Amino acid sequence: MPLKGKKVAILATNGFEQSELEVPRDRLKEQGVEVKIVSPESGEIKGWNKKDWGTSVKVDLTLDQASANDFDALVLPGGQINPDLLRVNDKALNFIKAFYSQKKTIAAICHAPWLLIETGIAKGRKATSYKSIKTDMINAGAKWEDSQAVADQGIITSRNPGDLEAFSKKIMEELEEGKHTQRAA
Repeated sequence: MPLKGKKVAILATNGFEQSELEVPRDRLKEQGVEVKIVSPESGEIKGWNKKDWGTSVKVDLTLDQASANDFDALVLPGGQINPDLLRVNDKALNFIKAFYSQKKTIAAICHAPWLLIETGIAKGRKATSYKSIKTDMINAGAKWEDSQAVADQGIITSRNPGDLEAFSKKIMEELEEGKHTQRAA
């Protein structure tokens, strides 16, 4: 398993899109990656499954307990509720910025690129997102494109749950590559 020994954080809160957390988590675990769910809340967080509340997942670490230093990459699942709550949480934004400043992979799907906008990471970057936030991305300075998965110097974005396999594959590719030292700070 080429990814054994790698560690990935998935940052989420209540209202994460169920499949957008579970599919990357499961694909990474299948490759021997240690995956931890990080959240502002302790205990469990509840997913959103298409049109209604889904199932809960166990939180491994709260934001107060987690450090970007302990991980190789960060995954940001979407849904509308999850990233909207996280983008007004300073601890969540600082956690994301720490991955960026350490030149580690950050992967955001669906509405989660809102977090890349809020942290300034989207500016000047090739990216995609859920179609309803395309204008938000462009206004934030992203070079938006309609593709399944877009990688730009270790920042990965995808459009929606239909892109999850391409999104997960791209995360694994970026993990194999390692840090992106050529990335502008």
